[in-house]
Amino acid sequence: MSGHQYDEGHTIAGWTGCVIATAGAAVAGVGVVGWRPGIWVGSVIMALAALVAWGLHLAGWGKPPGVRATDQWGLRVRDRSARQGHAGCLWCRLAGRRGDPVRTVAVPNPAVPASRTESQADQLS
Repeated sequence: MSGHQYDEGHTIAGWTGCVIATAGAAVAGVGVVGWRPGIWVGSVIMALAALVAWGLHLAGWGKPPGVRATDQWGLRVRDRSARQGHAGCLWCRLAGRRGDPVRTVAVPNPAVPASRTESQADQLS
């Protein structure tokens, strides 16, 4: 893992959701092969995986979008900003947590010279 200088996002929420979703896909695969209720059971398990990962993310075991500080890269490190919500995070917005809003800079409209406001036909008449 020393070959990169960024956080891959390996978190408890991510790994737990992945393991549960893999189990759901396996059950759905068995359903495709022959056990018909397996398709629906596997689908429910995969939906459960998304809900579990969401809950863990909101509890601080997930990762905000973007790069984290180096001291926050560990798998067992809880996210300090989870209670306020992460700016730009769909999971947090769905839970009603807005986080710090992204600030935009207002740019004034460019001035249009008076000669460009009227067409040449209007100027001739």
